[in-house]
Amino acid sequence: MGQMIHQVDLGQDARLHTTIDASLQALDWASIRTSLHDNGFVQVSEVLDQEQCAQLRQAYEAPTRYRKTISMERYRFGMGEYKYFSYPLPELIIQLREQVYAQIAPVANQWMAELNLDTRFPPRHQEMKQRCHDAGQTKPTVLILKYGPGGFNTMHQDLYGEVFFPMQLVFMLDQVGPDYTGGEFVLTEQIPRAQTKANVLTPGRGDMLIFTTNFRPVKGSRGYYRVNMKHGVSPVHTGSRHSLGIIFHDAQR
Repeated sequence: MGQMIHQVDLGQDARLHTTIDASLQALDWASIRTSLHDNGFVQVSEVLDQEQCAQLRQAYEAPTRYRKTISMERYRFGMGEYKYFSYPLPELIIQLREQVYAQIAPVANQWMAELNLDTRFPPRHQEMKQRCHDAGQTKPTVLILKYGPGGFNTMHQDLYGEVFFPMQLVFMLDQVGPDYTGGEFVLTEQIPRAQTKANVLTPGRGDMLIFTTNFRPVKGSRGYYRVNMKHGVSPVHTGSRHSLGIIFHDAQR
């Protein structure tokens, strides 16, 4: 079984695309949008199947698929490694990027309206991508991250330029417990005139997290106010942890 999976290419296997189409169409997007709006994040179970996760993990070792490899220790981002895909992206990732974007763009626009910001986002990801390219942001930001024992990611925001979409995705590619321990996904909220709130999540293999890239609106007694949020990964205790990050805006470099 492992050999057969190794021979399948993410850019060629139409069955993988059909499977992800069916998985995405079956989701309760109305509830997902409500949770995302109200909390700034939402966890959706088993969006990717075991074979798709295995393919993405194995794609990490492909020598020609990526445009840049980052050692996190070198930049004091944490401990681990990640690789940015180059264009053209594998078809499976294109489908995830385009279909999820179309479902959550209305929430992003609702956030902008509630915070009285002028920015509005187009309904299709191709138009969002073109907006980035017009601003000189032409490098893809989709990446796979790998952590071993002791690996972690400091709290941060993935902005990459002046043009950015306020939400992003993470898909877990390993199963917590059998494959690794520790490595929780952490989201912090900097509530004005209060202490920082932490949300600690332990998604399973194939689960999708949708979460804010930068901030979210929170309703107060005088209308909505802005709460800044960051995300990171707590230290991995044992094993190996891989995740796929899908950011909807492109980078300048």
